[in-house]
Parts: sequence; structure tokens; C-alpha cells
Amino acid sequence: MGFDANFMTQLMMLSFLERTRQRLRAAWLMLRAYFQRCQHDQIGMMGGYLAYISLLSLVPLLGVAFSILQAFPVFSSLRGDLERFLYANFLPQKGDELQGYINGFIDNISQMTTVSILVLVFVAIMLLHNIDKTLNKIWRVHKRPRLIISLSIYWMILTLGPILLGVSIALTSYLATLTHMADDYTAGLSSHLLTLAPYGVSLLAFFMLYQLVPNLKVRYKHAFWGALLASILFEMLKTGFALYIAHFATYQAIYGALASVPLLFVWIHLCWLVVLLGAELTACLQEHQQHQAKSLSSQPTESKESANVAG
Repeated sequence: MGFDANFMTQLMMLSFLERTRQRLRAAWLMLRAYFQRCQHDQIGMMGGYLAYISLLSLVPLLGVAFSILQAFPVFSSLRGDLERFLYANFLPQKGDELQGYINGFIDNISQMTTVSILVLVFVAIMLLHNIDKTLNKIWRVHKRPRLIISLSIYWMILTLGPILLGVSIALTSYLATLTHMADDYTAGLSSHLLTLAPYGVSLLAFFMLYQLVPNLKVRYKHAFWGALLASILFEMLKTGFALYIAHFATYQAIYGALASVPLLFVWIHLCWLVVLLGAELTACLQEHQQHQAKSLSSQPTESKESANVAG
């Protein structure tokens, strides 16, 4: 009996080690395929291209967003909160300085003619078009909807996006008030929630981006893992970039008063790299599952053919 028990224990241990080895091998193959996919798609070049387009479209996009918010009186009081949220994520430690520059440009929009405003709207739509085109390229999607449908979707994003963002900020403020009231019963609850809130907002934003933008059905679990990677990288990037600006004044020493411009471009480039890394992981997981499904579906056919040959 003792011999049989030891033998079964050894078998279980060998089985466990074999399963662990197979899982580690599968994880390594997945990781290698992921990095090969990122290298093949040249996400560094993609990120630079999107950063350049974003820098050109930044003022028109914000101008359209704030103009839409001003059209709804219920959201007019939230513009200050919205600006603080956006500029805090635009450039860590430099948001206030950047806010002064961009608000000056946005205020000039009211003095522009109708044709000039339509040009700004067109530039903002072109940014959304380039984001759509780049992400669909990562998913290897070649079939695109008709132009009128794409333009309708972009316009809906421009109009509904600021409103939804305003609603989310209002809900966040309301929840923050409730958590401060709950501190009387649970000490430190509000501080913990406020610490986790940026991760939750980033996770939701990346999840919706990877779920809605590609012109194909993306599984929720794949979009979640890509969004989780992107949100963690984004929050780490914000902390690291803020520390760099605070302790290494290289750009300030070289460019002086114009230091915010190259810093903004570098920050936007890094942010797009984070977005693309999460998108590549989502697409890689989905492609891996499709390959597995094809291999499993082809196994019965192969076995039938081998049986016929043997017969």
C-alpha cells in the first residue's frame, strides 16, 4: 500500500510538472508571437504618425468638444472639471501651462468664420479616421464600412463623446461626495477609492476602444486583457513621466519657454504606444484563439482522411 501511494504521488507530481511545462511553453510562444506581431506592425512608427496627427488635431478636437458642451447648459458648469481632468492626463506636471496655451487658441475659435469652423471639424474627424484606420490595420481588417457610415460614426463620437465624458465626471464627483460621507463609518474609504479610480477609468476607456473601434467582433475577455495591460502601462507612464519632468529639466534647459511643445509630442507618442500595445495584445489573443479553433475543427477531417487511406 505504501509503495502504491508513493507511486501515485510521483505520477501526480510528474503530471503536474508536465502541465506546468506545457503552460509555460504556451505562454512563452504567445509572448514571442506578441512581440513579433508588434515588430511586424512597426508600432513605433504607427505611434509617431498618430502623435503627429494628434498634435495637429488637438486644438480642433478640444474646440469642438467644448463647443458641444457649451450647447448644453446642464454641462456648462462641468467645463472646469473636464479641463482639469483632460489636461492632467495630457501632460503630467505641465497641464496648467499647457491649459493656458490651448485655451487661448480655443477662445479664438469664436471669432472664426463658418468655413473655418467647418475646416476645424474636418480636421477633428480626420484624427478619428486615422485612429480607426490604424487600429483596424492591427486587427487585419480590410473590409471597411461605406464613407457615409464612417462619417456618421465619427460625428456621433464627436457629439456624444464630450457629453458622456461630462456625465462620467458628474457621476465621479457624486460618488466622491458619497465616499467622503462614508468615511465617518469606514475610515480611509475615499482615499482608497480615489487611488483606484484612475485605473478604473483607464481600464473602461481602453476596453471600449478595443471593443468598439475594430470593424469586427472582439471578444470581451480579449478586450479586457488588452485594456488591463494598457491601463497599467498608462498609469505607470504617468508616474514615470511626472518624475522625469520634476527631476530632469533637460527639455527646459534646451528649449526654454518652448519646452512644453516637444514634451507634449513625446507624451502623446508614448500614450499612443501604450494604446497600440494593448491593441496588439487583444488582436494577438483573438488570432491565437481562432487558430486553435481551426486546428480543432480540422482534426476530425484529418482523422477521417487517414482512416480512408488506411482502408
